[in-house]
Amino acid sequence: MEFEVINQFWDLIHAKVESWLEMGIKHLPNMVVAIVIVMVFALIARVAARIVSKVLHRVFESKQIADLITAIFKVIVFIAGLFIALEFLGLTGTVTSLLAGAGIIGLAIGFAFQDMTENLIAGIAMGIRKPFQIDDVVKANGIFGTVKAINLRNTIVETFYGQLEIVPNKILFRNIVTNYTKQGKRRIEIPVGISYADDVLEAEKVIVEAINKQEYVIQHNETAVYAEGFGDSSVNLLVWFWIDYPGETSFMDARSGAVNTVHKVLAKNDILI
Repeated sequence: MEFEVINQFWDLIHAKVESWLEMGIKHLPNMVVAIVIVMVFALIARVAARIVSKVLHRVFESKQIADLITAIFKVIVFIAGLFIALEFLGLTGTVTSLLAGAGIIGLAIGFAFQDMTENLIAGIAMGIRKPFQIDDVVKANGIFGTVKAINLRNTIVETFYGQLEIVPNKILFRNIVTNYTKQGKRRIEIPVGISYADDVLEAEKVIVEAINKQEYVIQHNETAVYAEGFGDSSVNLLVWFWIDYPGETSFMDARSGAVNTVHKVLAKNDILI
């Protein structure tokens, strides 16, 4: 009795193996074609990725963004070839299951790493929009300094106090960013108060003439002095002028030099500060 059971068991295994072999031999040409399809798509993905990489490195200044998009493109092309190969083998259900599984996994990863994903998307968006570049002076959400590095997840800003701040890209993407370098120039404002006994128009005239003699001042026709209002013991003026930014003369040096210039010219013309 035991031998009969064992024989039946082996007969069943033998039959299964034979059916698998017959099916394998039957589908062998399709398997060979499927393997060729995968290899061809792998080659296409590699060649196309090189071309796309060259184009993206010209379009994007951020190497990380260009490399990320290139890698995503390469994976998509290869996966497309893999799905076509599976479809060729008649594994339609497998393709559907893989697509559904990939969607579920992607959704789970998105929720688990929501903060990281948001910073990544913000980094890509900023790489396309280019609101600022390395060495630009920016101000946003209490952050003020020079951009030292732009990564996919964060931007490194060096403050004027010498500290490095690692700023998540979503903060820069959500808030208003002031770029002081983009236009290549910057306006400096200096408040000054003169005595009520002095002539405001005369003060405006001598200040404008003195400021425009400074080498760091540009756009002389836009240098101006405005009467801002009345103080307790002075008429308050506001001096405006433009400098190259960034330029040979720093913002602080230009402002300090202008303050000294205003002080000297008013004293020279007997106008009391």
